[in-house]
Amino acid sequence: MAERLCIYREVYAKEILTRSRVYEYTVNPYRGCYHGCSYCYARFMKRFLGRKEEWGSFVDVKVNAAELLAKEMTRKRRGTVWISGVCDPYQPCERERRLTGRCIEVLIERGWPIVVQTKSPLVLVDRELLKSSESVDVFFSISTADERIRRMFEPFAPSAWERISALRVLASDGVRCHLMIAPLLPGAEGLVEQLKEYVSSVLIDRMNYHYADGVYRKHGLNWARTESFFRERASQIYGLFRDAGVACEILFS
Repeated sequence: MAERLCIYREVYAKEILTRSRVYEYTVNPYRGCYHGCSYCYARFMKRFLGRKEEWGSFVDVKVNAAELLAKEMTRKRRGTVWISGVCDPYQPCERERRLTGRCIEVLIERGWPIVVQTKSPLVLVDRELLKSSESVDVFFSISTADERIRRMFEPFAPSAWERISALRVLASDGVRCHLMIAPLLPGAEGLVEQLKEYVSSVLIDRMNYHYADGVYRKHGLNWARTESFFRERASQIYGLFRDAGVACEILFS
């Protein structure tokens, strides 16, 4: 994983448990994301935050996240909480800040269902916590098994192999682990053999935004941005996982 300079700023959030279109609620312990993947839909956040820095080079740390979450939960109806919608909850600063871990502790103590989504093996710092609850699902975002491709689109994110290894560890602990192949990149078919025995389900989605168009052009990968690529490769992966007895869903028609 390449490294970059990142500006960290402590902030006090006014709200942390917000409504979501994916699950009932979402919790984002951070604003901004160190990984700064070229295709990330969350790049739109820049214009709302008034930040001029490049996406991935700044992170706002919501220092009161856990305390605020505990307070807000007393006023809201129980529901599934997605961690996180617009940042990776296990980006590098989580190792020291532990905001995600503390929020998960609060949710588990009160018996709320949790869906964690990450592309980081740092999730293993909460290994004991995650396996302590039957109401936890962990989604690992892995777009390709090809490290060469991964470095083109996600140079500051952990390697595919690190994520695969972390998923295997949690699954072996009895945690329900899922694979999200989104966006679908060349080499994703290589994930099937490595993960078919460990994942409870698989979601596949195409590249839905144009942020990474320059990456495709630079590396001569425009063929992997076509409808035929997405449909044919998704169908191939879908069939391989279904043959292995793993529930799989393609999120585009």
